[in-house]
Amino acid sequence: MKHLFVIATASAGKIRDFAHILGTDHYEFKTLKDIGFDEEIIENGNTFAENAIIKSNTTALWLAKRGIEATVLADDSGLEVFALNGEPGIYSARYCGDHGNDDANNDKLMKKLEGIEDRRARYFCALSYQTVKPSDTANGVGTRVGDFVVSEPQIFEGECRGNINHAPVGDMGFGYDPLFVPDGETRTFAQMELEEKKAISHRGNAIRALKKALGK
Repeated sequence: MKHLFVIATASAGKIRDFAHILGTDHYEFKTLKDIGFDEEIIENGNTFAENAIIKSNTTALWLAKRGIEATVLADDSGLEVFALNGEPGIYSARYCGDHGNDDANNDKLMKKLEGIEDRRARYFCALSYQTVKPSDTANGVGTRVGDFVVSEPQIFEGECRGNINHAPVGDMGFGYDPLFVPDGETRTFAQMELEEKKAISHRGNAIRALKKALGK
C-alpha cells in the first residue's frame, strides 16, 4: 500500500510538482479538496516558514481527528527583492492590495524599483513537513490527538536567485515570472518551458531537499 501524502493546497498543478520529484512508486498524493477539507486556513504568519507551518499543522490536526494516517506537506513562497528590504516577501500575491492581480503586482514592483540599479532578487520557498501516525507507531515529540500523534514540523527551504527585468517579458508562468531572470539565464521565467523552470525553481529545490532527507 502506498503511503499517503496530503499537500495542503487546492492546486492540482502544485501537487504535480511534488509527485514528479518524490515519485509515485511508494507515495499517493492528494490535495485538500481530495480529502474533503473545506475549512479556512488563516495564514497570518510573519515569515514564509510560519505560514507553511500554519497550513501543515492545521491540515495534520484535521487528519488526526479523523484517524487518518498521512504525511502532510505545505509550502509558502514568494519573491524577495534585496534592494527593497525583501519586498514583496510574504505579501507577494497581494502586493498591490488585490490578491492574485499579477499585472498590478508587477506594475507596483517596477515602480518601486525605478532609479534603483541593484535589482537582485530571489524566489524563496519554505516547505513544512509533518506526520500523522497512530500513537503506538509514532516516534519523537508531537501533539497527541486521540489515538494519533502529529509530529513537530520540519522546514525545508529552497531558493532561486536572479534579477528583476526592467519590463515584463514572456507569457508563460504566473506571478512575477515575466520580470524574474534567474542567474545564468537571459530569459525570464515566463519565457522558459515549464520543465526548465521546475529544474531550478525555489519550490523544486525545497522538494529536492526534502527528498534527500527522506533518503529517496
